[in-house]
This record gives sequence, structure tokens and C-alpha cells, in this order.
Amino acid sequence: MGTGSGENTGQAVGRPVSDEAVLKVAKEIVVKFIEVGRLSPTNFSETFREIHGTVRDTVRS
Repeated sequence: MGTGSGENTGQAVGRPVSDEAVLKVAKEIVVKFIEVGRLSPTNFSETFREIHGTVRDTVRS
């Protein structure tokens, strides 16, 4: 492991995560859920808020 393995995400420990980054991660998760059929338009709004909140809370804790 180590150099060139793709393990380093470029995010320094303790460095704040931008709102834009949180939104992008939440969006990618939602897109994946839609692709695999776990999310439908009827529950999109509630589910997106939950995912966004969870990502935000996780990176800011």
C-alpha cells in the first residue's frame, strides 16, 4: 500500500469540508440509489435531505 494506490483522497485530516463538496457527495449517493432502484421520485425529497444531512454531519463531526 502507499504511493499510487489511490488511498489518499487529498483531504487533510481536520481540514474543513465545503458545502459544495458535501452536496456533490450526497448527489453521487442519490444517483447511485436511483441507478440500483432503491430510490424513486416519490420519496426523493425526503431521502435526499436525509442523505445530505448524514454526509454533512459525518464530515463535520
